[in-house]
Amino acid sequence: MASNGTLHSAFIDELRDTYDAEKQLSKVLPKMAKAASSPELRAAFEDHLGETKTHIERLEAVFASIDERARGKRCDGMAGILEEGKSMMEEDFDEATMDAVLIAAGQRAEHYEMAAYGTLTAWADAMEHSEAAELLVMTLEEEKSADERLSRIAEGGINSQAASAAHPDGLNGEAGRKTATPRSASRKAARGDGDRSEQRQSRR
Repeated sequence: MASNGTLHSAFIDELRDTYDAEKQLSKVLPKMAKAASSPELRAAFEDHLGETKTHIERLEAVFASIDERARGKRCDGMAGILEEGKSMMEEDFDEATMDAVLIAAGQRAEHYEMAAYGTLTAWADAMEHSEAAELLVMTLEEEKSADERLSRIAEGGINSQAASAAHPDGLNGEAGRKTATPRSASRKAARGDGDRSEQRQSRR
């Protein structure tokens, strides 16, 4: 057992933080699935719930591999992400926008976990905890896959549907054309002023 203040103690601390983060996420994913209108998005959340339960079991195996008892430490980072997500779920959005917001919340959680598992895997490798590293990298790859799946769902129609609801007259409508001209004219005028200034300086 390494003493406090070493990479080993930091590794254990990060494991406990991630263990708690996974448990927090496992309680919120069913609510996210229920709030989703898209069947594809709902299935993604439900599938990731099953993966999250496996991730918890893997972390327990990681603890065992280094002769540590599995226990969590309050993960304020994940708590903040999930709290923000829950507050957004209480907003009165149309269905497509709610799905887009749910994807954003899900990806925030995924990115947090990807960072955690990336760090844990690197530290396990550095300390030659080979069994722990093998388990951790499996979870890291599954987190990446879950994130990519959410991106595909968002880009597959949800974002465009939400954008259409926000701008029913079209994103390139008359209002957009009216505002484009003054900005363009302003840039031309600025370039013209610059040219005239250069001319005055050259005459001097």
